[in-house]
Amino acid sequence: MRASALLLLALALSACGLQPMYAGGSSGQVGQGLAAVDVPAIEGRAGWLMRNALTDRLGVAGDASPRYRLDVRLDDQLEGLGVLSDDSISRERRILRARYQLVDLANGEILLDRTAGSDAGIDVVSSEYATIAAEERALENLAEEVAGRIVTQVSLALRDRQ
Repeated sequence: MRASALLLLALALSACGLQPMYAGGSSGQVGQGLAAVDVPAIEGRAGWLMRNALTDRLGVAGDASPRYRLDVRLDDQLEGLGVLSDDSISRERRILRARYQLVDLANGEILLDRTAGSDAGIDVVSSEYATIAAEERALENLAEEVAGRIVTQVSLALRDRQ
């Protein structure tokens, strides 16, 4: 009875239609598609961080000739949240939003047009240096997180296209 239950479970799982997205690793369809995505320069420090994070994630399959272009526009905001009785700010929030488009270079078709974003809280302390360092570290972390979200969506778009 137990064996038949395991057999039914195995059959049900094989019929669910789930497939690994990165099947074949860097030589698979999605891996090769990601390696063929070119990311042009993005304006500003946040853009530099974002482009580096994206190229680190996209270039895992080696050097392929570009078939796609990923255009990214960033909105980086820093706003004060916690205001003390002396009108000083005790907490900040850094928000990084990205609007991105995946463009097929062969025909100029936009394959993906989306936004991704995240935010982080920052404590404002008495040391201005420590606060600036925390703001910069938050930007670095946000760029990595948003880049991960973008690459996931690009991977899904490329998988569906192929």
